[in-house]
Amino acid sequence: MKKIVIYVTAFSVLAGASSCDNGFEDVNKNPVQATSVDPIYLFSNAEFTSAIATQNYQLQIVQQINTPYTGVLEGGNHNAVSDPNSNANFNSLYLQNGPVNLLTTVIAQTKDNPARVNLYNMSRIWKAYVFMVLVDTYGDVPYFQAGKAFLEGINLPKYDDQKLIYDDILKELSEGTKALDATKAIESGDLFFKGNIAQWKKLGNSLLLRAAMRYTKIDVAKAKQYVTIAVDPVNGGLQSSNADNAFIAFNSTFNHPLANYFQGTERGNVYLGKAFVDYLKTTADPRLRVIAVKYETPGNPIATAGAEDTAPANQEGMPYGYNESTLANAPGYPGKIGSAFKYSQINRKTLGKIDAPEFFITYSQTSLLLAEAVQRGWATGDVKALYEAGVKAHMAQLATYDVSATVPAAAQDAYIAANPFVAAKALEQINTQYWISSFLNGSEAWANFRRSGFPALPVNTYPGKDPSVKDFIRRLVYPVRERSVNEANYKEAVARMGPDELGTPVFWDK
Repeated sequence: MKKIVIYVTAFSVLAGASSCDNGFEDVNKNPVQATSVDPIYLFSNAEFTSAIATQNYQLQIVQQINTPYTGVLEGGNHNAVSDPNSNANFNSLYLQNGPVNLLTTVIAQTKDNPARVNLYNMSRIWKAYVFMVLVDTYGDVPYFQAGKAFLEGINLPKYDDQKLIYDDILKELSEGTKALDATKAIESGDLFFKGNIAQWKKLGNSLLLRAAMRYTKIDVAKAKQYVTIAVDPVNGGLQSSNADNAFIAFNSTFNHPLANYFQGTERGNVYLGKAFVDYLKTTADPRLRVIAVKYETPGNPIATAGAEDTAPANQEGMPYGYNESTLANAPGYPGKIGSAFKYSQINRKTLGKIDAPEFFITYSQTSLLLAEAVQRGWATGDVKALYEAGVKAHMAQLATYDVSATVPAAAQDAYIAANPFVAAKALEQINTQYWISSFLNGSEAWANFRRSGFPALPVNTYPGKDPSVKDFIRRLVYPVRERSVNEANYKEAVARMGPDELGTPVFWDK
């Protein structure tokens, strides 16, 4: 941040030119305004602003959250194009005070400063995470020129080939993780781990594993190459417990991005998806009791919502393929209470709290991805043990939301015993559990669903869907504003990538 000098009037400048100007600059400084900002504050804000709302598309595409309504809530529920909802990730992450700009600035400020080597490499790792989300959502996006409006005056950045972006993500994660140095300054302003280098190495490697597994359908050799790097203990290893989870702990002042969706004006319009509830019921999953609820008066605020029915047997997810007018025709339609439907909702005292944490990458997800890598022969280990560790880790993770969401160890063991790992169904079981483990982490749940093909969700047959969608939405369309403001670069990206439609897959989904 450059030092700012405030000149009071043009007259005073001219007057000063004809007289002694000694001390003029000091007199006209703002005595209380900061002249520079420690980049760790930019970094922590980048972590914080990486938490984005993914309810209108991602969580609905994977059929975990549903609403029947058209209009402002429409998107993944009807496989429809809705610019205000599809542009959410793009606008949030590229925002002036969003993570792309903040991290680009931190990297520029610390690149040549040996004293801040850890902040520099933590920023490289987290920037890789942010761009994984962007590429997985849209395909080609501005990358190499992104975030440089202030630094280099680039206001209309070029869109880069998504394959080249992912190549650079793999490089940044590999190099950045290895370069972290516990003997150098520890950046305690980090919101995830207070700068703990061992945990940041685990995070970097776990993200590298996630990125490597994106290649399972298109480049087995590259997937195996980077899985090998990620799991190598010499490089610091992978996340090994829930203590290594990367998440933001929101509070009553700084609310979770979905707080209004679950607790505010939309509370009576949002329900759990049928496929999600049905799967948890069928497998007698103890997580259902702490996730789902039927309120006596579901449209009311939590204080007046009345009796709370959390009995698993009574939970009903809302089916897809309907709108607010046709839902009454759905099989088993339960009716309404006032203006709200009698389907199950997210429990507003547990996972739907206004101060619920936002998880980005977890030990549960990492264990399940490693189980798949071992199953494919790309790493060594016990697939069954890794699978069970991943399932139990997510059950234990729920206590982070609220003590009432605790799933006792005995219940975890009983679930594993009743739903044993079967080697012949390994990929299906692993990735179905990944779907559950990524509940409310919409971007990752959707990405892994496209990559793996699991769980086997029913196709949403809503009659008004976008014609480009053959089965499921494969990407989101660019913001309308980009098509006009950054037109030349937008057109170049579409010509290279394919139509700007919901049905156009990203490169690793071919």
